[in-house]
Parts: sequence; structure tokens; C-alpha cells
Amino acid sequence: MIELIILTILVALAFDFMNGFHDSANAISTVVATRVLTPMQAVSMAAVGNLIGPLFFSTAIAATIGKGIIDTKVIQTILPQETFVIMILAALIGAIVWDILTWYFGIPVSSSHALIGGLIGAALVAVGPSVLLYDGIGRVLAFIVISPVLGFVSAFLMALLVMRLLRNSAPDKVNDWFKKLQLISAFFYSVTHGTNDAQKTMGIITILLIAGGYLTQFEIPLWVILACHVAISLGTWLGGWRIVKTMAHKITELKPYQGFCAETAGGVVLVQMAAMGIPVSTTHAIAGAIMGVGSTKSPKSVRWGLSRNIVMAWIITIPFSAIVAAGVYWVLKLFF
Repeated sequence: MIELIILTILVALAFDFMNGFHDSANAISTVVATRVLTPMQAVSMAAVGNLIGPLFFSTAIAATIGKGIIDTKVIQTILPQETFVIMILAALIGAIVWDILTWYFGIPVSSSHALIGGLIGAALVAVGPSVLLYDGIGRVLAFIVISPVLGFVSAFLMALLVMRLLRNSAPDKVNDWFKKLQLISAFFYSVTHGTNDAQKTMGIITILLIAGGYLTQFEIPLWVILACHVAISLGTWLGGWRIVKTMAHKITELKPYQGFCAETAGGVVLVQMAAMGIPVSTTHAIAGAIMGVGSTKSPKSVRWGLSRNIVMAWIITIPFSAIVAAGVYWVLKLFF
């Protein structure tokens, strides 16, 4: 049994690594698009930001993932210990498969929602719909819409305010100011990105430790916090360049002040969600913010056809991951 738990923890950290690799575009896309930093400089900065995230924020999102999507206490009373761990392993694999597939095609989707879909699919086939916590799932589904809208509106308004205040300033001077300010906003977004995304894996590992009898209540050990942030930071440092290209250059063309507004607005949204314990998508928040600042020039400045395809991918993330996780669960049951 201990071997299976260790294997599942390693797969959880592999998912966290893939999360950073896949979502590195979230943290660096705007600062790369405006050429304030080179891609390697940007991912190095983002990796540091991801690593120090737990120093500033709570672990409320980890608790939501660990006990707010499926009723892990009830599941553990119904399923044998080994079967429960297999269910978690299947959920992780379902999320990883979706991440790899979307990375290959350069589609910026939510690793967080992929994990939630995996948990739902694996729990459905292992136990049934009675263990799904519909309030928690409903909040996640609602914020698939709310978080990009918040990112869009706040970035749009911030960019308009900047344009209004600096309308009489020389463009070259404005660019110089915001190239410096973007270093701050990009780092801020990296910290909030790491805080938001690494917490999902913390929640998964913690419930595995509870299932194995190593913890008696949901308290995240320090080594779990550090391991998750190291894993996501390493993934970010290596960078998912296919998605960086989509986020940095294909949605809209950005100037430094727009990059600053998008990063700041997206980071503020993530801070609010982290405080509320709502596992939103960092991808959704920054993509909405990029579309928002792009729209200040004119609606035609945003490539809405590509944006529509990205949104469609967001919609199918949870059901696709759930289906894969359900299939993986049945396959794993043949071997364990």
C-alpha cells in the first residue's frame, strides 16, 4: 500500500510540474509580448515568483480541492484504502492527459479545471454521484465565466484610465515607464499564479496522507507546500513555449502599458480568489485580461476567432478530463 501512495504522490508532483510547464504562458506571456524580457529571463522570474507564493497567502484553495469537490471522508468509509488511492491516481492521470494534449496544440486551458474534472470522473465511477459536492462544483463552474470576465473588465478599465491620464505624454516616454513597471506587475502575477495553482496539488497530496493514516486531519505539512512549489517552479522554468506563443502574440498585440494593466488586473483577480478559497483558472484570468486591454484600441484588435476556440477548450476541459479519469480508473482496477 505504501508503494501505491508514494507512486500517487510522485504522479501528483508530476502533474504540478506539468501545471507549471503548461501554464508558464500565464505568467510570462505579456512581458514576452512587449519584449520587456526575453523568454528565458521571463520564465526564470516566473519560477522564482511561483516558488515564494506560499510565503504570502493562505492555503484555502488546497482545502477546497482536498475536501470541497468530492466528499473524501465519505468515500474513504465506502472504498477500501487501496481503491481510494487508485481513484486519486486516475484523477491525476486524467488531468495530465488533457494538459499534454492541449500543450501539444498550443491551447491555453486550465490545469486546475482538468484536475477537478479528473476528481469528478474518477469519483463517479468509483462510488457514484452521491459523493459529489455540488455547491463546490457549482462555484467552480460559475467562475469559469466570472474569472475571465473580471479579468477582462478590470484590465479594460485600468487600460482606459492609463490612456486617459497619460494622453498628453510622449509615447516613447510612456513605454519606458511601463517597461520598468511591467517587471513589477509580471513578478506580482507570477507570485499569485504559483499561490493559486500549486495549492491544488497540495490538497491532493494531503488527502492521500490522510488516507494512508499519516495525518489525522486536513493540515498541509510544510514539506508538501515546499515540494509542490518546487515542482511547479521547475515546470515554469522549462516553459511551455507552444502556449507562450499563443498567449503572447496570437490573441492581440500588446504595448508595455497594456501588458502592465493585464498582469496587474489578472493578479488582483487571483489574489481575491485565493483569499476566498475558490480554485479559479489562472489561464482564464490572464486571457480575459489580455482580451480586455486589446479591446481598448478597437474590438478588431482582438482575434475573436482564436479567442472563441480557446473558450470552447475551456468548456470541454472538465468533461474531457472526467471521461479520461473514469477510463483510467477501470484500467487501473485491472492491475491493483
